[in-house]
Formats: sequence, structure tokens, C-alpha cells
Amino acid sequence: MSTMQDDPAAAQQPDFTVPQQPDDAARRLAERLRLEREARGWSIAELAARSGVSRAMISKVERAEASPTAALLGRLSGPFGLTLSALLARAEAAPAGGVVARAAEQARWRDPGTGYLRRQLSPPGADPELVRVELPPGARVPYPAESYTLLRGQCVWLLEGTLLFHEGRVTHRLEPGDCLALGPPADCAYENPSATQPCLYVVALARR
Repeated sequence: MSTMQDDPAAAQQPDFTVPQQPDDAARRLAERLRLEREARGWSIAELAARSGVSRAMISKVERAEASPTAALLGRLSGPFGLTLSALLARAEAAPAGGVVARAAEQARWRDPGTGYLRRQLSPPGADPELVRVELPPGARVPYPAESYTLLRGQCVWLLEGTLLFHEGRVTHRLEPGDCLALGPPADCAYENPSATQPCLYVVALARR
């Protein structure tokens, strides 16, 4: 693993939604986002103020007119007091309390923006959570600092390929077998610098 100073000017602005014909999973996620907002008595304007996501974009996602990317879900889960994993689990109506997550039943979600595939390894509600991610060549997935405020610890263990993890102004370069422990909450991004090879990693998250 190596660490270097990141160039803030090189950061890319994420695309938050992808226009496409919604499938059942997208509709369930849209409904869950609306239910989480309404359960707190928030208007769309209030959620927009808390998350930094525009009212128009939230409205479009709640109507399932576009599929939200991982970057958008990372912004919305923080104000709800949920991790991204918990938000996705609620959208799938996965009950908590099981002690074994069978491989065939582990929830999977593909980011419509980058194509990254996220697989929930640990049973719903487990602490810590274990998540397996396959990041396609050239993909970059950013998350705001608010996505990490609910966590008391997070580690990233790279299994295959190369991963650049941007943590604030610092970039960590991970090679297979390297494991990174994150510091205090900061704007972060996962990036696969390869033009041809995906990278595969496991994230362990411990909640506060």
C-alpha cells in the first residue's frame, strides 16, 4: 500500500441518477426512500437541505423516473441515520436477526452509474457489516463525509486488482492483500485506475 497527496482539482463530479426504465428493484428503492423521508415528517425540500441533493433529483428518484447511483444513495443515507447497506436492506425488506447469510440469498445491487456490483456478505443487522464490491475498470464512486459519521470504524481489504482510495486530500494505493483502516469522516472515493481489469475488495463497517 502506498499513500500520496491527492489533487482536489482532479476530483470528478458524480452523476447522481441514470435515466432508464425502472425495474422492480428500482421501484422498491424509490418507495423505501419516500417512506424513510415521510417517516421523519420531512418534506422533499428538507431532505434536499440535509443531503445536498436537489429537490428535483429527489422527486425524480422517488417517482422511479431514474435510478439512483451509489453516490446519491450515499448522500441520502446519512441524513436518515442509516448506512448505505441498511438502506438497501430495507429496500429489499430483508429481516434482521438471522445468524447465517446463505450465499444464494445475499443481497446484490448494481450501481447504474458505474456498473459496480455490491454484495452484502453478512446477515442483515450484523455488526460489523461485511460487503463485497467488484469495481469495473476506470470506475470511480465518491461518498461524502456524512456517509461515514454513523460508523465507528471501517476497513477496506483488497482481494484483486488495484484500488485508489481517496480520503480527503490523501490517496491510498492498495494492492492485493493490502488492508486500509479509515480515519475520521472525510469526503472519500473508490477508484479503479485500470483500463482493463476490475478490482475486488471487501469492506468491513462497524456502526456507532
